[in-house]
Amino acid sequence: MERVPEEQLHGLLEEFASRDGTDYGFNETALEERVKRLLTQLRAGKIQLLFDVDSEQWDILPADDAQRLLNGAAEP
Repeated sequence: MERVPEEQLHGLLEEFASRDGTDYGFNETALEERVKRLLTQLRAGKIQLLFDVDSEQWDILPADDAQRLLNGAAEP
């Protein structure tokens, strides 16, 4: 999170929160509220923003899943 400027991070979180297939429960939640929740989870270390340099794609994953993916990618 420290490597991504605040404005860009906000844009990434907005894009993620508005993706098709994201489920926020029975009641509709405003986009800004979803972004705030994501930012809170990111700052708390519950989720991580990952970027693949080769494919130039990014995603947000639960921290445990992200660490497993990163640890697996580091193994020969």
